[in-house]
Amino acid sequence: GVLEVVLGRLAEFAEKSEKIKNKVKGAMIYPIVVLVAAIGITAFLLVAVIPKFQQVFNDMLGGAALPPITQFVIDASGFVQHNGLQIFLAVVAFVVLMKIVGKTEKGAYFFDVLKLKMPVTGTLTQRSAVSKFTRTLGTLLSSGVPILQSLTITRDTTGNRVLTEAIQNVHDSVKEGESMTQPLSQCKVFPPMVVSMVEVGEETGALADMLTRVANTYDDEVDNAVAGMTAAIEPALIIVLAVVVGTIVVAMFLPMIKII
Repeated sequence: GVLEVVLGRLAEFAEKSEKIKNKVKGAMIYPIVVLVAAIGITAFLLVAVIPKFQQVFNDMLGGAALPPITQFVIDASGFVQHNGLQIFLAVVAFVVLMKIVGKTEKGAYFFDVLKLKMPVTGTLTQRSAVSKFTRTLGTLLSSGVPILQSLTITRDTTGNRVLTEAIQNVHDSVKEGESMTQPLSQCKVFPPMVVSMVEVGEETGALADMLTRVANTYDDEVDNAVAGMTAAIEPALIIVLAVVVGTIVVAMFLPMIKII
């Protein structure tokens, strides 16, 4: 008899979930563009530019030894030129292999664990997952859905097998008449603050309200994490691109100085 209220909560939940997803996607666009540009520029230099310099060096230095960094860049250029097809096929094979492994149960679980453990994006993934879990469960409970059914629905919508396993343990614990706190604390995904808030919510009978507050807190943390990650990745990628291109430029100009 509260369909209007439930639909309103569902709309709010969907909007916030989509907002977080779009922020994460938006934060990854710039790094991907810079990375693709860096790979393209490096490949162009190795394939089209360096061979011309190599010919000049051979003609003007008469086979004299080149500086080590120059010789390294020329060797890398030769390797890319002669093995370009093999490199491309190896990259394609690796991507296909990862896709195949990711469809297996163990492989998918491994990749889900990896997503949570990654140095830069792991924290963002964890906070986003906690926010999604708490908001979904809080929305269901506040709409009058029984706790076991709410946990089942939440389990099936996590999108991460580590969380799915943890929520299943919570479901089994509640089914046996025990608390949610113990299985949540055993899972490394949920921070102590979340566990404590759930415990307080269970003891006071305000679990749905507590979960919603946790979700709001972690929404803000996701926003901060996205902003921090974007701010850190942009200069890091620019530095990497500058080092790669700068190394090639320096390697090509050292013999020119010797010639002059």
